[in-house]
Amino acid sequence: MQVHASWQDLPTATGVMRTLVLTPQGKPAQQFGALLFYSEIFQITGPIRRTATMLAGMGFIVLVPEIFHELNPIGTVLAYDDAGKDKGNQDKWSKPLTSYDSDNDAMYAYLQSRADFNGKVGAIGVCIGGHLAFRAALKPYVQSTVCLYATDLHSDTLPAAGAAQTLAQAAAIQGEITLIWGRQDPHVSEPGRRQVQAALEQAAVHYQWHEVNAPHAFMRDEGERFDPALSLWVYNLCQQQFLAALR
Repeated sequence: MQVHASWQDLPTATGVMRTLVLTPQGKPAQQFGALLFYSEIFQITGPIRRTATMLAGMGFIVLVPEIFHELNPIGTVLAYDDAGKDKGNQDKWSKPLTSYDSDNDAMYAYLQSRADFNGKVGAIGVCIGGHLAFRAALKPYVQSTVCLYATDLHSDTLPAAGAAQTLAQAAAIQGEITLIWGRQDPHVSEPGRRQVQAALEQAAVHYQWHEVNAPHAFMRDEGERFDPALSLWVYNLCQQQFLAALR
């Protein structure tokens, strides 16, 4: 499907959040499920936008928020370099997890105002976005989730402003969730992966689990870590899972 791109400035509990909205061009009056797509620490870069467009072309309204909107001017995109990495990491250590919760509610409220939204929501994310997708899955309105190499989930190291850490709330997940990890990812060790899996088992979550021979950020189609074949496999998995849950 062809895709139309637009921008929405959504009101949230912590300020205006610019959000990229990608809409499949279907038949008149056709309705679609929606995906909340969470980026890396660099926000809405070229690779993130291309992945979001691919997902929208499968037949979903895709919302890509500026995840650190409280901490940067509207439209900020960080470069894939040391300066960008340092600023992105500074931002992730500054924003409390509870603020992402209100961001999710703001995006859901926006979706409910759209005539082409069928009421069904999924979530997907990469890197810190994988963590944020897992956190979105705690919401009762999120029915299906894919988390790619989710950072800081096992370590409970992101600021929580006195609230419970994300993994500790795994039992709140009502929908299905798929977690995909790179075995050569230095950000999430093998013991860390086992910790996440044990929490899902203890909480009796309906989940799928995949470990692949790849480094961190293997979906990013810039740089040496990009794995085209694995990325195609991920897209096919997403298409199958999300179409089954969100149509």
